[in-house]
Amino acid sequence: MAERVINHEMKERFTASAVKRAVLLKHGDDPAIGPGQLMVRVFVEAADDEGLATWQRAHQPGIEEFRRELSLRLPSARLLEFTYNEPGAARIDVPDDGSLAAEQLSGREIVTKAMELLRANYVFPDEAERAAAAIEARLAAGEYDGLDEITLTDRVTGHLQDITGDKHLRLRLGGGPGPRREPPKRPDREKMRKMGRLDNFGIRRVERLNGNVGYIDLRRMAVPANAGPAIAAAMELVAGTYALIIDMRHNGGGAPEGVVFWCSYLFDGEPTHLNDIFRADTGETRQFWTLPYVPGTRYPDPPVYVLTSERTFSGGEDLCYTLQALGRAQVIGETTGGGAHPTRPFPVSPAVHIGIPFARSVNPVTGTNWQGTGVVPDVAVPEAQAYDVAYTRALEHVLATDDVPPPITDEARDALAVLPATGQG
Repeated sequence: MAERVINHEMKERFTASAVKRAVLLKHGDDPAIGPGQLMVRVFVEAADDEGLATWQRAHQPGIEEFRRELSLRLPSARLLEFTYNEPGAARIDVPDDGSLAAEQLSGREIVTKAMELLRANYVFPDEAERAAAAIEARLAAGEYDGLDEITLTDRVTGHLQDITGDKHLRLRLGGGPGPRREPPKRPDREKMRKMGRLDNFGIRRVERLNGNVGYIDLRRMAVPANAGPAIAAAMELVAGTYALIIDMRHNGGGAPEGVVFWCSYLFDGEPTHLNDIFRADTGETRQFWTLPYVPGTRYPDPPVYVLTSERTFSGGEDLCYTLQALGRAQVIGETTGGGAHPTRPFPVSPAVHIGIPFARSVNPVTGTNWQGTGVVPDVAVPEAQAYDVAYTRALEHVLATDDVPPPITDEARDALAVLPATGQG
């Protein structure tokens, strides 16, 4: 429960007018915070000490519920404080009373259980054993003693990734439901659509560039059951262009089904084998093929240029790697992050979960994937130059294409003239 999540919880517990914000403080930020402890300080709507006391009386049930939630979700937050934003303001101190101690795992217990889950579920059992043994040696040496959950999860994650090179393997804040909480409900489809619309399902920008070149800035691979109409609309807007740039430099991943949906627009209606995912726990392999039908207009022929950075990751890399392996796109930019394993969260405690890759991708063309190596670009340039290099190539293609109307040719020539010289043409 990092600061962002704490502020979200505040909105759940109190009306928007009742609290302003919450801050998370560590040892050294305040004399009251001991080693390995955290404090949550909540600033409320009050004008003076009397107003703070009135606020407390009106919101006592919410204060008690939030204290309980904090004790489960962030046990190191021994101190909870409510105040208002004035020098010398009074404070309402709500310490952890110890009533939930039986449900709060120690750092040592968290690490021990996380390693049990790693051994039982990691896609590479031998690697899981090697990593777990190394972490347990550090645990025995006392390296994880006396750490708050934020420091503990960060440190164990760093050690796991150093050992395995797997950036999907993470110990993180946020666990399963506590024993007294109701089990989470299945996500409501319409609610998920509404949430997805807040960032337009990862479609940051769609544009027709001068020279009739399409450009899509794509930040995540959304589930097509929710994002299908938005993806179809984006592809319809670039359907008449002579070349397409897909900017994946800020794409951190998403659903394999989203990758399939986007890729299906870039091939004709004939079946094309895109990827396989092998599950170690069941021994099953799931194949992913282009869809026989997509709403709107396909884009099977014009050249496609995909922009990458070292931040391009997971499902974002899937699209880049797949299109590159099939010869459907040129990848331009930096080598990507290198995370090819589908991952699932496994609750360790109400406070912590571990994200464990339980399957691996197998490309039908290369027989392997981008795990650890990243997607290596066809044209390697710093990410800041990738757009100019791709746009230059797209414009050169337009100028070399027959039957381009003179106004478009003029646009392409003028646009090319003002682009920085890349030396990559």
